[in-house]
Amino acid sequence: MPSRAKVEPVAMFETVQQIGVYLHRFHNLDLFRQGWYQLKITIRWEDSEDDIPQGIPARVVQYEAPDLGPSSLYGMWRIDDTDNSFSTQPFRIKYARQDIHLSMMITFNLARSRFEDLTTVAAILKFELMHATAVENGTNLQDSLDASPASVHEYRLPPKALLGLHSYCPLHFDALHAVLVDVSVHVSLLKAASNPSASKVQRKSAKTDVVANKSYDTSNRGLGRVASVDVKNVMIVKALLTARGIFLEELQRISKAVNQAIDISEFVFKMNNMKLLNSLLEASQFGTNVELSGQGQTWNGVEDENDAMDFLNAEKLHSLSQNELLNCFHSLGDQLFYLWNIFLIFHRDNKTKILEFLYDVWAKDRKAEWSIWMVYSTVEMPHHYINSGSDESSNQGGHKRVSSLVKLPDERPQIAATRAELHRRSIAQMQINNRSIQDMYIFGDPLRAPIVIVERVMNTPRRNSNQNSYQRHMQTELSPDIIGMKSAPPSFARMLKIVVFVHGFQGHHLDLRLVRNQWLLIDPKIEVLMSEANEDKTSGDFREMGQRLAQEVVSFVKNKMDKASKYGNLGDIKISFVGHSIGNLIIRTAISGRS
Repeated sequence: MPSRAKVEPVAMFETVQQIGVYLHRFHNLDLFRQGWYQLKITIRWEDSEDDIPQGIPARVVQYEAPDLGPSSLYGMWRIDDTDNSFSTQPFRIKYARQDIHLSMMITFNLARSRFEDLTTVAAILKFELMHATAVENGTNLQDSLDASPASVHEYRLPPKALLGLHSYCPLHFDALHAVLVDVSVHVSLLKAASNPSASKVQRKSAKTDVVANKSYDTSNRGLGRVASVDVKNVMIVKALLTARGIFLEELQRISKAVNQAIDISEFVFKMNNMKLLNSLLEASQFGTNVELSGQGQTWNGVEDENDAMDFLNAEKLHSLSQNELLNCFHSLGDQLFYLWNIFLIFHRDNKTKILEFLYDVWAKDRKAEWSIWMVYSTVEMPHHYINSGSDESSNQGGHKRVSSLVKLPDERPQIAATRAELHRRSIAQMQINNRSIQDMYIFGDPLRAPIVIVERVMNTPRRNSNQNSYQRHMQTELSPDIIGMKSAPPSFARMLKIVVFVHGFQGHHLDLRLVRNQWLLIDPKIEVLMSEANEDKTSGDFREMGQRLAQEVVSFVKNKMDKASKYGNLGDIKISFVGHSIGNLIIRTAISGRS
């Protein structure tokens, strides 16, 4: 029998996801229960059948010691090997709008199986809020915390994000656990330990070399496996190249944003001495030169992330020998590991500035992204409906009306529900495929997402002077002069913003508590008045209820003005009113009485 050339196994390149979770601040907006709380974090692959999360906590760095006092902190953070979870130290919550500064970075290693596709697999980042009632001496506190989570929130890291990501990640739980945890997530693709025999792969004949690298003949099972591994290795090298380009761009962007230079001189020196990688990058049409602020050095990066997975020609990589491909794999892995450590040091020194920058980017991106749940339209409302039967509409008889989706008020709920349902179905068909962190409570089930319908009313008759203050979204501005205090010059003044919440018939002053919490998430600097003046008194005369509300507001404003004036110049005062049911009528009466 003719002898056959023996094909040695091709080394399988393996990578690992390095996912850093930075916990900056736990802000108790309005937890309904006092006690001890703790954050628990796990990471797993999406659609994984394994009950134990695959992400393993690898490193924990406490940036600064929490200054909470002996009664606010108990125990230490811990890593549980049974479920691969990380838990912060328990902290005690006593007050609303209480801050717990955690200032710690946790990095997870999420190993990739050799059968997972780099371009389709996603990861799930899970946060659990653990709670235990307050105890005097902390006995069995950890057992109580481990019993069950009070609330759970999950985020999805899409495939593109796993190649490189630096993002703000606001952690909210639910209405009964109204908190805000300032979190940022940092992701990079790194190399894992490779097969030690990989260096011996290409020691056979030239014929074997060609077969091992370029064979696509699936008729031979052994050669088919070699070709499959070879293609996977090429994909991994391409992914590492993409991850390196993204990382360099992100470092440049963050460096410029915080106005702090990052020293990567050693990295640039190594890059300049890598002839093989440099020749590959020069042959790529997607290569671009970028410069890091303050360094005066340049390197090759990736200009467009959408072309990242294809920025090297596949034939060019397939033409490399296994040793050359292996050298590229190790070189890129070493570079990414170096950049990752440089970033962690840089992040520790500039944590607050980086978080603020990432928050601004997140807010801008979410404003554009969440617009898909909003539907805008122009609507013509019947004049008699707007004016409650006034004769003003009779003067509009010669005016030509614009066609509208809404003709009668009775039709509006049904039409709005139909439009919302159709819009939800169109959203369900959309594929969210970007590098943004995806909130699973928003993206999890598009058919349950609320749709906001914004209607612009046309041909609205002119309102009279008595309606102006109430019709403008029930919002008014109260000048400091009314209460006997002059405004400071605008350039040095600080605006005092107050929001007054008024309950409805036989209501309680905390009825609008959840609405208040959502407002505070958007603007945490506002002053809030939950009106109690008419609690248990909503069966009386509206003028009396309006007077009581007005007096309560004036007293509250005076108190806040005196307090604000002690810390600087006070400018304008802006008061917004939010009412429920007849609370809106009480607001209108109060405003009319003060006008």
